[in-house]
Amino acid sequence: MTNIMKLQNGSDIRGVACDGVAGEEITLTQEAGNQIGGGFVRWLADKKGKRIEELRIGIGHDSRITASCLFEAAAMGIVAAGATVYDCGLVSTPSMFMTTVFEEFAFDGAIMITASHLPFNRNGYKFFDRDGGLEHDDITALLTIASELEPVDASLKNVEKIDSISVYCAFLRDKIKKGIAATEYEKPLLGLRIVVDTGNGAGGFFVEKVLNPLGADTTGSQFLEPDGHFPNHIPNPENKQAMESIRQAVLANNADLGIIFDTDVDRMSAVLPNGEEVNRDAIIAMMTAVLAKEYPGGTVVTDSVTSDRLTRFIESIGMKQHRYMRGYKNVINESIRLNKEGIVSPLAIETSGHGALSENYFLDDGAYMAVKLLIALARAARENKTLASFIETLEKGFEEREYRIKIDAEDFKAYGKKALAAFEERAKEKGYTIVPDSYEGVRISFDTSEVKGWLLLRMSLHDPQMPLNIEGVRQGDCDKLFDKVIELLCDFDKLKMPEK
Repeated sequence: MTNIMKLQNGSDIRGVACDGVAGEEITLTQEAGNQIGGGFVRWLADKKGKRIEELRIGIGHDSRITASCLFEAAAMGIVAAGATVYDCGLVSTPSMFMTTVFEEFAFDGAIMITASHLPFNRNGYKFFDRDGGLEHDDITALLTIASELEPVDASLKNVEKIDSISVYCAFLRDKIKKGIAATEYEKPLLGLRIVVDTGNGAGGFFVEKVLNPLGADTTGSQFLEPDGHFPNHIPNPENKQAMESIRQAVLANNADLGIIFDTDVDRMSAVLPNGEEVNRDAIIAMMTAVLAKEYPGGTVVTDSVTSDRLTRFIESIGMKQHRYMRGYKNVINESIRLNKEGIVSPLAIETSGHGALSENYFLDDGAYMAVKLLIALARAARENKTLASFIETLEKGFEEREYRIKIDAEDFKAYGKKALAAFEERAKEKGYTIVPDSYEGVRISFDTSEVKGWLLLRMSLHDPQMPLNIEGVRQGDCDKLFDKVIELLCDFDKLKMPEK
């Protein structure tokens, strides 16, 4: 039987769910899914202070080929325990959380079957209740309960199929209508051509149920059909092939905006009419600029690998940046903490495209972020402006790189910690500018005639490696920054330095 405790991946559960990749054994079996369903319903009953028989739980999935068998497995574990299951079908991850909010459903809990942008043979489970997504410790507790259960059989003939995605899409359409406040209220996107790429994931609903009903011309939208083999490109806004695909579609169709989602639509990036990609730092800058009028002086929480130019941009439009550690849950939770302390923080967002707004339950929702961009686009068009005008003062980046420095030591955490401490001390001795308030790792900024840019060296949370992020301003700066890292770590022989 699978050791299901090993299936925890931060605040999610993920594993290999089917054959298809040489050397990868199946770890997320149907038996494990059955136990996990039973574990969740017991954990939820304890949290809610309810009897299991009182609980109502919705389950949805993205386009992955193992969705149906993992749905059946978890549903059986839940039904056998006595709770009621609702089948939400093909949906997005954010829409599953919203089933705990919408009064039409008000589920006690929700499960999304997804592994985001990972290869086709992977899958997993994400969990929600009305308080949001489960945290790392919650998943540990859930799996601990599940590991003590035996797989059980149960009839699913009374499981009701519901159309939760249509309710969610009506919510998004209403946001756009109210946000634009156009004279043509029912068709506020008339005259705009929007190209969408869902990478054969679950996001096709955005074209069919949001954009088209509001009058948008979606000619040129691509890969909308759900196909868990992902035959066209990886459904991931951080993937270069995926971004080039949507960029070419925008140019070929003279679109006003291109939107690309990941598999389960909790992340997005965009492309402007001239083919300029709005991802990583640029998507953070764009969302900050869009929110600046509504939340003047607000604080945007980002992950640690954002650039110095982004910080300058955010401050130039009257907002504040709070760099925090990587991990979308970390960034979101930090923004929630700031708000509780009385610091207005309307946005928590990672360079990966995970973005959560305070006005939307701090839910990382790619479709909701797209809605905010569409509102800004329509408003700008009415004033003969462009969406690009929001970030026209963002300095252009020249080159950025990410390396993984492997740690070949038995106690890799202790060795990495020692190397990081020496790295910082030696940098200080050389007079380098150590950026204060780094919540993970050591960040150094350079602004001399010799080299301009920044670097961040940190420890991986779980793996025996040290991620290194570098961004240069000019030709050759990245190489010079990399050489400085080599120099500072020269005597740590258990660090396996990568090639430039």
